[in-house]
Amino acid sequence: MVYRFKLVSDEASNFAREIEIDSDSSFLQLRNAILDSVDYSKDDMDSFFLCDDDWQRQEEITLEDMGSSSDCDIWLMEDTPVGELVEDEGQKLVFVFDYLTERSFFMELKEIIPGRSLSEPVCTMKKGKAPVQKVDMDEFDAQIDAVAMKQAADVLDEDFYSGEGGYNPEDLDGLVDDYNFN
Repeated sequence: MVYRFKLVSDEASNFAREIEIDSDSSFLQLRNAILDSVDYSKDDMDSFFLCDDDWQRQEEITLEDMGSSSDCDIWLMEDTPVGELVEDEGQKLVFVFDYLTERSFFMELKEIIPGRSLSEPVCTMKKGKAPVQKVDMDEFDAQIDAVAMKQAADVLDEDFYSGEGGYNPEDLDGLVDDYNFN
């Protein structure tokens, strides 16, 4: 049985890839097909996450065992067939290709093709240019700082502190609740 996955990125709106893979193939083979399709190096750590319908991460499939606690199932890419964890059309996954910045591709199982098999995964559609694999950390930090400053400015408007007589402690009520840390 062949699975057809579609990949998109929240960084590049015109980017998409479709990968077809045999359901008996490993997550490592899927990983390598994805990385080949976007011309990324295979030298970095990355992981797949099975997600619910709202893209909330659930099970992780890792490249290497990172010494997780023994009460958790450890799914290794090399040892886990895709069909063991992905069974239904519409299943969502996230492929995190940059652990430092949590950059990832969003994946969905678009089609299950019974009666077919593939010896190797294949990229069947390439659209747009993939985001760069690694970002400059100084540039990334500057972007994060700019977002944080904008959010802080929105919360701490000119009425927060008048300069005379200090601030009103009631102005602090709910400040943390209003501030979006994500």
